[in-house]
Amino acid sequence: MLDNHLYQLIQFDRDDSERIVREKSKLEESVDGQSLAAGWARENSFLRRGIANYTIDDALQGLLVVPGVLCGVRAYLCLEFFVVLGLTCGAWSSLWCETGMGKSTLMDTLFNTSFESTPATHSLPAVKLNEFGPGVVNACSPFQLTIVDTVGYGDQVNKADSFTAIVDYIDKQFDDYLQEELKIRRSLNTAHDSRIHACLYFICPTGHGLKSIDLVCMKKLDSKVNIIPIIAKADTVSKVELSRFKARITQEIKSNGIHLYQFPIDDETIAKTNSEMNAQMPFAVVGSTDFVRVGNKMVRARQYPWGTVQVESESHCDFTKLREMLIRTNMEDMREVTHSCHYELYRKRMLEQMGFSDVGENNQPKSFQETFEQKREEHRAELQKKEDDMRQSFVLRVKEKETELKEVEKELYTKYDQLKREHAEEKKRYEMLKNRLEEERSEFTKRRAQLVTNAHHHTLTLGKSKKK
Repeated sequence: MLDNHLYQLIQFDRDDSERIVREKSKLEESVDGQSLAAGWARENSFLRRGIANYTIDDALQGLLVVPGVLCGVRAYLCLEFFVVLGLTCGAWSSLWCETGMGKSTLMDTLFNTSFESTPATHSLPAVKLNEFGPGVVNACSPFQLTIVDTVGYGDQVNKADSFTAIVDYIDKQFDDYLQEELKIRRSLNTAHDSRIHACLYFICPTGHGLKSIDLVCMKKLDSKVNIIPIIAKADTVSKVELSRFKARITQEIKSNGIHLYQFPIDDETIAKTNSEMNAQMPFAVVGSTDFVRVGNKMVRARQYPWGTVQVESESHCDFTKLREMLIRTNMEDMREVTHSCHYELYRKRMLEQMGFSDVGENNQPKSFQETFEQKREEHRAELQKKEDDMRQSFVLRVKEKETELKEVEKELYTKYDQLKREHAEEKKRYEMLKNRLEEERSEFTKRRAQLVTNAHHHTLTLGKSKKK
């Protein structure tokens, strides 16, 4: 059945095919980035018309739809076109919601596959990002899907920085792509493009409207990614309550100036459908991995004691509308908006921080070469200034060191002179003591000799007296 559908899809109008070939040749010869972007916009519009007008059997579910369609288009028209523009058939999506909102179940339902995810607790100290993919690869086309799950979002007591991790992650992907663009030898056609193309923001169905953290986070995200709000577990509220809840959410989003992704209405073939879908956002969805027999067929549904909620029944939820808008009709537009709007805004901001601008003095156009020469001269002047400052600083430090050494030398000479004087005085004192000692010694020797003489004389006198 799918092969028949693909064969029918390949039979586009040959005039359109030849027109694309001619446009592709023009694009290959063009070196103007704006011309390339404009050419891609024209061909992308044609591609969207081809896919949007193509009816797919309801039996074909999930991710099988888009790879099959794109495979048919590439087989006849788009293989070289994709290569010329450096695009790959892939998608990155971010899931943003609190723990326990059913995002894993919805993703399994939406893409008809099973992502290996581990249930998270509510006790994580910070938001953690988990990547799933690129693992969804269809055999007939290089379609790859990567999902980034925000684990632990909204579970912290202090929720002020809950959005920081995902905002930094999105900026990191933009920066990686920008660094690849700024290389001298670029390889954008083979480089891994990990930019986020869509953010499915799950809204808790309980309460009377959006939480403060929801408003703050969506405001931080609306200039960086395509936000698609979703009311999770829509089967927990009645239709009347759901209608009021949607109106309340829409009013709060508008009053806070939050810009959501709008399905394009510039193409008349899908303008009416997309306009109706824009009015029905946020989508109220239900996810399920279980199949229940309803009548003669098995359908995805959630079984309750009071009845069965069919996931793909538009009277029960908006799941089919979300799938139609997200996968079948507007996937390529989200990729285009990501590149031409969100990434370009980031690129403009980063280049301006680097000093580049399209307008110079007096609002005159300024070429990249002029900006480069100006920045080079500024850089050289800054280097020269730093060199002069370092030289002056070095000379000043040398002078300070010389002064310090002279002071130390002076102190040493002063101390030497003082020690020398003290030594001379000490020597003089010792000389005086020595002379005094010599005098005392001479006096002692003299007196001793005198005493010996006197004693001998006295002995002789006593001897004479006895003889008499």
